[in-house]
Amino acid sequence: MSERSPKRQMHLVAYLKTGPTARHVGGWRHPEARLDDFLRPDRYVDTARMLEAAKFDGCFFADLFGLYDIHGGSHDAYVRRGGQISWLDPKVVLPVMAAATTRLGLGATLSSTFHMPYDLARWLGSLDVMSGGRVAWNVVTSATDLEARNAGLHELPPKESRYDRADEVLEACCALWDSWDEDPFVLDKQAGVFADPDKVHYANYEGKYVRTRGPLSIPRSAQGRPVLMQAGSSDRGRDFAARWAEVIFTAQRGIDDMRDFATDIRDRMQARGRAPGDCAILPAISVVLGETESIARERAEYLESLIDPELATANSSSRLGADLTRVSDGRTLAAAQGNQGIRGAELVLEQAMKAEGLTLAEAARKGGEREIVGTAAMVADRLEEMFTSGVCDGFVVAPTYHPGMLEQFCRSVVPELQRRGLFRQDYRATTLRGHLRDG
Repeated sequence: MSERSPKRQMHLVAYLKTGPTARHVGGWRHPEARLDDFLRPDRYVDTARMLEAAKFDGCFFADLFGLYDIHGGSHDAYVRRGGQISWLDPKVVLPVMAAATTRLGLGATLSSTFHMPYDLARWLGSLDVMSGGRVAWNVVTSATDLEARNAGLHELPPKESRYDRADEVLEACCALWDSWDEDPFVLDKQAGVFADPDKVHYANYEGKYVRTRGPLSIPRSAQGRPVLMQAGSSDRGRDFAARWAEVIFTAQRGIDDMRDFATDIRDRMQARGRAPGDCAILPAISVVLGETESIARERAEYLESLIDPELATANSSSRLGADLTRVSDGRTLAAAQGNQGIRGAELVLEQAMKAEGLTLAEAARKGGEREIVGTAAMVADRLEEMFTSGVCDGFVVAPTYHPGMLEQFCRSVVPELQRRGLFRQDYRATTLRGHLRDG
């Protein structure tokens, strides 16, 4: 590992979706949004190369094990109005991106509730080896019954047991990844020795929820094993993150909320014997850029005009795990959710309601998230303020529309951050874990 940078530098990770829209529900309607290539590999190759040229730590794909049909009990709004659908399995897209790059980290969202440890460890480990140690696993426990039904279950298990299972799945996966020691290959043709069997071990993991014997057939990668990402905001989710996460993707709206979250996570990490530097806390941000502030604000207003209120409500319903068309004064959100929903999505709406004096329905129709609006220097000022205050270690950059927003961010905001010494000029490491430690 090369020497650390003399000044603390932020980490940047791009939030992606295998489709024409990622987080902004109206983004696909933007005149400059590309709609002719989201089922073709060149879209993802171009995106990967753009992010690598800008020296991003990595990117990851948000994903769902199904098609949302919570709003009105139908998938009509998502299909008809252009919802955030996983049109391709990221496990097919990521190898294409890996082959087109040499440094960019590559993350997949996979559920510990529906997948078995050996399958997870085998696929993630294989791509980690093939990419030279650049893979991350965004660990989710899933939040909707529709996913459970696609996996052959009637409904989601309770949240607590989902996290208990997730602990076991990660323990099992780590045991499988560790079933190979470093440098096992002898490759001695004359002696007829291909590899050292003493460097291969059984995992023999047995828990309450999962078991696996091993050994894995995949050797260790350049970074040892994939980087672990996590986004849970519930109390149990934060405990899980404090134990496992090397990257936390979070959605706090204001600097005070970010500070409270970061303090809580770091306290929990310390209780487990982990140092703050063991995990990068990255809030999600989106930006709207302009040559002047007034131009940027006009562009933001135009983007907001593209939001279909029904789709925004459907999106909020999906993330909350409750059909908001059926939530009334007589039925609380919690009652409508049951065992479903993403706590982070609730926090975003709660923060929007508090900041703007909105009702739940109003916040749901607007979508909750808000962009940082201004010139490149103004956006850099805002990011610098959050980063240097210590409330985060960088940002997950979520596009409003593709490819425009990410192109603008890479072309104008990244150079401004580099000029201020807040972001790397070039990669110093070759693996994703190396990028995360070089900050």
